[in-house]
Amino acid sequence: MIRILILLLCLAANFSPAAAQNAIVDAKYSGKPGARIDGTSRFATIGQALASIPIENTRPFIVHIKDGRYNEKLRVDRAGVHFVGESRDGTVITHNDCGDTPAPGGGTYGTQGSFTLQISAPDFSAENLTIENSFDYEANAAKPDDDPTKAQNPQAVAVMTTRGSERAAFCNCTIKGYQDTLFADAGRHYFHGCRILGHVDFIFGAGQAVFESCDLISRDRREKNPTGFVAAPSTLIAHPYGFLFIACRLLKETPALPAGSVRLGRPWHPGADQRAEGSAIFIRCYMDDHIGPEGYAPISARDSTGQRIWFEVKADSRFFEFGSHGPGAIKSSKRPTLDEKQIAWYTVAHVLNDWLPACPSR
Repeated sequence: MIRILILLLCLAANFSPAAAQNAIVDAKYSGKPGARIDGTSRFATIGQALASIPIENTRPFIVHIKDGRYNEKLRVDRAGVHFVGESRDGTVITHNDCGDTPAPGGGTYGTQGSFTLQISAPDFSAENLTIENSFDYEANAAKPDDDPTKAQNPQAVAVMTTRGSERAAFCNCTIKGYQDTLFADAGRHYFHGCRILGHVDFIFGAGQAVFESCDLISRDRREKNPTGFVAAPSTLIAHPYGFLFIACRLLKETPALPAGSVRLGRPWHPGADQRAEGSAIFIRCYMDDHIGPEGYAPISARDSTGQRIWFEVKADSRFFEFGSHGPGAIKSSKRPTLDEKQIAWYTVAHVLNDWLPACPSR
């Protein structure tokens, strides 16, 4: 099985399988970092394994991660890195920074620095594991507004792609957080069989991404209406494609999440950038009753002068559905649809420009 997996990953990354390298990360390991046991380097942390990869890496580097909780803030800046967990629920990469967490160099992290895992190199993949931002949004929200320990910027990213990332694939993974869980901001992405949890704009960014057979799970934001927004793409007008959701399930984490309280998306314009015209297309997706007839919502941003600008849905975004089904598949003038002819343009091959990784679970 491992040899087959290595072959598939190498083919996806256009590397030679004979050149693949391997490491095993085990939270229980207490030996010297990088010591070779049975021909494979061993590490106690994922960060140690990443540090052992050459900066100008030209070979696939497959990191087998044993079950355990790895409290690490990780940056993948080497090409061809592949994380393979022992089990999706047992192998957990976790960290708890938020937008207001003090940064080592002064100031605060902000949204972009709050990540648990940041990817800035091509041909990354992750399979069979969980990546979470464990910042306790609910406990923070329960604090009085005059509590000096209350974070006013609770954005907390679990996974982020940034400049340099390209062809990032996630297979059978859980990506977990509350506000701003998945920041797919650079390059092409493919998600298959994944579970993504959050509430406010929990899938957002300017990248091109296909989500196939994934569960998009909305968490409750109590006493707020709307309780959340699934997607907040900031796709540039120059790009014909943003986020494509195919045969996904839009679910709610608990039955208590009110019916009609979640919007499918809103058009994010970072820094009020007028070049953004977010695209999110939902094709043949199941929608539970937390998705309502309003469908989408406007969003505001401040420009370089500090002026707040509101961006409406129809004028400033590309949001469409086709073949939605389930209690939340409500026909409404506020939820534009595509026809059979139009959806021919929205395929995996078109969005990913004919790149498609070989997810073993696909």
